[in-house]
Amino acid sequence: MEVIKEPIPGLLIIKPKVFEDERGFFMETWQKKLYKEIGIKDDFVQDNWSRSYKGVLRGLHFQKKHPQGKLVSVRSGKVFDVAVDIRNDSPTFGKWYGEELTDENHFQMFVPPGFAHGFCVLSETADFVYKCTDYYYPNYEDGIIWNDDSIGINWPLKNPIVSNKDNKLGSFVFVLK
Repeated sequence: MEVIKEPIPGLLIIKPKVFEDERGFFMETWQKKLYKEIGIKDDFVQDNWSRSYKGVLRGLHFQKKHPQGKLVSVRSGKVFDVAVDIRNDSPTFGKWYGEELTDENHFQMFVPPGFAHGFCVLSETADFVYKCTDYYYPNYEDGIIWNDDSIGINWPLKNPIVSNKDNKLGSFVFVLK
């Protein structure tokens, strides 16, 4: 396993070791000791799995209290995964980073607590899985509208399919006050 990028302090792009042969492949998706060595010291308390269809955009989500760190990856398909730094005291506050995660590159992204997170689906379907460092608390969930001009995310989709709930999220400037 190697950390191939740390585009924003704390945000990691990880390439697990993949052992392939004529039968298929094997890879470890999580091992506490190894991930601790690369800087992920958080305990994970919950695993989630979502399936979405081409053109769907989910996010940008976070929790105001009980912020969640996430170790995300794609089991099938391809997504453009995005994290936005919303840590008030961070030198990269308001900066975003995006990475293609696919079932072929096997990349993982560690999104630490203090980031808003979202993704859009580039393949016909995508199975997206993630481990969380805290539980989901619906009364503390919040988000930023996906196309906020003040963040300027360069999404690869121009007219994504977005839920009514996500389309009603506020702008970065107002949500974080």
